[in-house]
Amino acid sequence: MTAFRAAAALGFGYLETDVRTTRDGVLLAFHDAGLDRVAGTGGPLNKLSLREVRQARVGGTEEIPTFEELLTQLPHERLNVDIKDAAGSAELARLVEKHAAHDRVLVTSFSDRRRLAALRRLSRPAASSAGSLFTALTVLLAPFGAAGLLARLGRYQCLQVPERQGPLRIITPAFLRRCHRAGLQIHVWTVNDPADMERLLDLGVDGLVSDRSDLLAGILSSRGAWPQRP
Repeated sequence: MTAFRAAAALGFGYLETDVRTTRDGVLLAFHDAGLDRVAGTGGPLNKLSLREVRQARVGGTEEIPTFEELLTQLPHERLNVDIKDAAGSAELARLVEKHAAHDRVLVTSFSDRRRLAALRRLSRPAASSAGSLFTALTVLLAPFGAAGLLARLGRYQCLQVPERQGPLRIITPAFLRRCHRAGLQIHVWTVNDPADMERLLDLGVDGLVSDRSDLLAGILSSRGAWPQRP
């Protein structure tokens, strides 16, 4: 929560997190499948109860927050939520319904199945970003005018992509024009270099995912787009 609060204090209105579920079905705001890399011990999250997870400390000091804690303790933030396991789809939908947070979340996952499973459980729409399959189809078929049709079929309003995938450059002026014409926003990850941030914003992307919130805040401030409240 220290990192989330720091980003909010800088003025960010949009935060990104992955979510994973514990053995007893609690949704955590956490990226890795296990605790060992960041907490030194613990093992796979899906084999641990919330009580066991609560004993772990990231970097020796930080408790791992639940997604519900993030949702309620920062009530003015909008959250980009990447579902990392199958159990997370139903639990994310339950929490969005419980807190009427439909307008505060963007549901995403590399798995379109997980993403769509969450959306289908909601009583009203929430924003969504395409998973790997629909992203690939959009990149390949946008030149043929299919971006809008795919977005309707896949129930998404944006694409979150790297600038390049191997030798393929995804973010080009033509790609942005086609997606914008279809009503799709384009968010680029993960952009940590200030020169790249400036260049991509000048190109017309709608969002940047970055580990360097301090640098991005400075750039957005210099462009008159700060603080970044929804």
